[in-house]
Amino acid sequence: MSAAADRGSGRSDAIEISPVSNRRDLDAFIGLPSRLYSQGHPGFVQPLRFERREALTPGKNPYFEHAEARLFLARRGGEVVGRISAQIDRLYLEHYKDATGHFGFLDAVNDPALFRQLLATAEGWLKAKGMKRAMGPLSFSTNEEVGLLIDGFDAPPMMMMPYSPPFARALVEAAGYAKVKDLIAYDYDVDKNNPITHEAILRRAGMDPAAVTVRKVDMKNFDRDLRIILDIFNDAWSDNWGYVPLTEAEIAHAAKTMKAVVEPNVVIIASVNGEPASMIVSLPNIYEAIAGLDGRLFPFGWAKLLWRLKVSKLRTGRVLLFGLRKPFHRTMLGSGIILRVLEELRQGTKQIRANRAELSWILEDNIPMRKIIEKVGGRVYKTYRVYDKPLA
Repeated sequence: MSAAADRGSGRSDAIEISPVSNRRDLDAFIGLPSRLYSQGHPGFVQPLRFERREALTPGKNPYFEHAEARLFLARRGGEVVGRISAQIDRLYLEHYKDATGHFGFLDAVNDPALFRQLLATAEGWLKAKGMKRAMGPLSFSTNEEVGLLIDGFDAPPMMMMPYSPPFARALVEAAGYAKVKDLIAYDYDVDKNNPITHEAILRRAGMDPAAVTVRKVDMKNFDRDLRIILDIFNDAWSDNWGYVPLTEAEIAHAAKTMKAVVEPNVVIIASVNGEPASMIVSLPNIYEAIAGLDGRLFPFGWAKLLWRLKVSKLRTGRVLLFGLRKPFHRTMLGSGIILRVLEELRQGTKQIRANRAELSWILEDNIPMRKIIEKVGGRVYKTYRVYDKPLA
């Protein structure tokens, strides 16, 4: 299957696309990427299957409390060769009022006709629901996996960042989709970078450096600190492209999911004169731990996972939340606060014996943040693209 995924099959067999309607279909939907990319695609790791099943199931993923989705499978000659989702998020529509629906989970063999039909199926479902534009890939929202990988295919896989093969970009664009926004992922090697100085910038901004304090997340008061973090996130990101607020249920779900893997040294809250002003959340790269398990924890996956997490330790992590309250945006004081937080991240990453962090994703046009990250040694190593298309 992997060879076919790379070179295209050239087959003319009829393609049949149908909704996921039972457990067997859902298992096929979840397992397809492994069949397509497990050989010859070093940038791919199959996510944990039980976690994907929960994320795709109404009643288990709180996303479905404010959204509806339909999953589709494409078959040719009885074999599953593609998948896609179509979804409508009421919170997104309330925020943007632009009649936009989304598609995601787009994976298929290298076949232009197949990509065209999968996208047309999602478009048809969205159009029937009254949508005027399709945008994606979002799996399912900007708070989850976002974009089509267009550069950095051989870079190490990272948790909650999607993989796409090199041929997908051309096939999506051939189906009539145009670029909306590029999202940048930075590689940050903590061993190759010098300590980050922030004191001089804070003084130039008229702030005593001692007034900017940082602390690690308090695991005994984890729920409290997570709410502080997400309150900063909702404030910092509310005017950004693609922002959709997190609900109370999603916050509670995030707390339950994250707590088991949190390393306190790299989850940081910064305050100015005692008031929380910035935060950064880096998590160990679970994909490093599950590589080679094919998304399965039985019969021996549990033992391997625990060994890699607790004994051998993970060497990589991902900064998946990074925010600064709006009053500090585009100010010298804000730059100083960010540099202070990044230095704490650098030190914390070394303390947990990791040596690399991915900072992702950063909007391509967020120039102030990009300049700061590059100033401290961040290197662009992956690019993801979000597309859209009018629904005639």
